[in-house]
Amino acid sequence: MAWEVHHRKGLWLPQIGWWLDAQARAERSFVSHAHSDHIARHKEVLCSPATARLLHARLPGRRAVTTLPFGRPHPLEFGVTATLHPAGHILGSSQILLAHEEHGTLLYTGDFKLRPGLAAEPCATPAAETLIMETTFGLPRYVFPPETETIGRIIAFCQEAVAGGMTPVLLCYSLGKSQEVLRALASAHLPVMLHSETFRLTEICGQLGLAFPAYRAFDADWLPGHVVICPPFATGLLGRIPAPRTAAITGWALDAGATYRLRCDAAFPLSDHAGFDDLIRFVEQVRPKRVLTLHGFAREFAQTLRERGWDALAIGQGNQLEFRLSG
Repeated sequence: MAWEVHHRKGLWLPQIGWWLDAQARAERSFVSHAHSDHIARHKEVLCSPATARLLHARLPGRRAVTTLPFGRPHPLEFGVTATLHPAGHILGSSQILLAHEEHGTLLYTGDFKLRPGLAAEPCATPAAETLIMETTFGLPRYVFPPETETIGRIIAFCQEAVAGGMTPVLLCYSLGKSQEVLRALASAHLPVMLHSETFRLTEICGQLGLAFPAYRAFDADWLPGHVVICPPFATGLLGRIPAPRTAAITGWALDAGATYRLRCDAAFPLSDHAGFDDLIRFVEQVRPKRVLTLHGFAREFAQTLRERGWDALAIGQGNQLEFRLSG
């Protein structure tokens, strides 16, 4: 018997009645993490405890929630067992490993980062026969420099701006990247202000166990000398800063002309996704019989894997895929 996978605003597994990261309301969906492009008002969700807390904060409402600690098998219908493993993307982000006596094992990564981070659990690489992986940065040019080097450049940018009487503004998504950057600034001992939504989510992450250096909510009256962390499109807050010096914190900073395209003064390649080299390393560690790529440069990365001897196919462009696992 073959697994059947449909790709349509998320992945649908009709044989067991579950979605994987459905982007529209579903009866039942695994939620890998609480970023807005991976959540919706589902009736029932399966996720990690931290994701459940952050999901409720970002999308309040009634739903049935099953929370699973990492590494604990949980029985689903039709003889399938689900086990969550950390994905290293943001706090609570998880991969799901599905196991069935006839279907075999299927690992869905969601968004993940193999490199160690400061605000997420270390990524696991459980063995699986079939791997469905996100490939946002699936081209060879997307190899990130060491985080310590990038963090050092971000700190230098902030120190230079403050010394010049300007306010350094670090543009980061409010969940995940902002907490990573806040923790990265600890060694610089710079006072930090957070956008209101970033502040709210950082407070929750602190309640979930992340430790942070001192920070406060944005207050224009106390602005001089502070670093400001805010979402990329927080135009209202930016309009209240007299002399901002902006820096985008994103993996796309590796692209030529990133500062012009992102309309900022600087851009630093600190990402919460796997770079090309880590995508390859992840496949080598999971050792699947088949790889299905999803998002970003899915087609190109699948071609790269085939050239290296892997059975790989991009599913981001198709509507349905059926496959059989051997062994």
